[in-house]
Amino acid sequence: MVLPTTHARLGETLYLHGSTGSRPMRGAGAGLPVCVTATLVDGLVLARSALHHSLVYRSVVVIGDARLVDDTAEKSRALAGLLDHIAPGRAADCRAPNAKELAATAVLAVDMLEVSAKVRDGGPADEPEDHALPHWAGMAPLRLTAGVPIPADDLDPAILAPAYLAQYSR
Repeated sequence: MVLPTTHARLGETLYLHGSTGSRPMRGAGAGLPVCVTATLVDGLVLARSALHHSLVYRSVVVIGDARLVDDTAEKSRALAGLLDHIAPGRAADCRAPNAKELAATAVLAVDMLEVSAKVRDGGPADEPEDHALPHWAGMAPLRLTAGVPIPADDLDPAILAPAYLAQYSR
């Protein structure tokens, strides 16, 4: 089952959030076996031969049993961590969830006991006999960049975009 969600790592615990109405979140009360994966693609590797095309990437897999976070203090820390993972400093720059919002939001905690990370970096690994071929080879870096912040239609024009958003990069 795929559950797209934001995540945050606090210490050796990975936190995920979702609606209390979602089946995976409800099923975690008794412990839910999960496999969480995240991959960032940093570039395209173009080789002289079709076989050696690849990606520059960073990937992690976390396997474990997710538990539903019931403790209000832990849940609040996890939700603040999720906000700060999206944009550092955001948790302190918005209203904290009220009791109704906390009740409608489920947070899963996965102790990071079994974790695998893989990184692929560098250019193509062409065969030596292909080096003389007349085909371009190399790496095309990819970046996720933020555009100019767009204020909400009803935002007071005197409220400027925060510095952490104006200078956002990942």
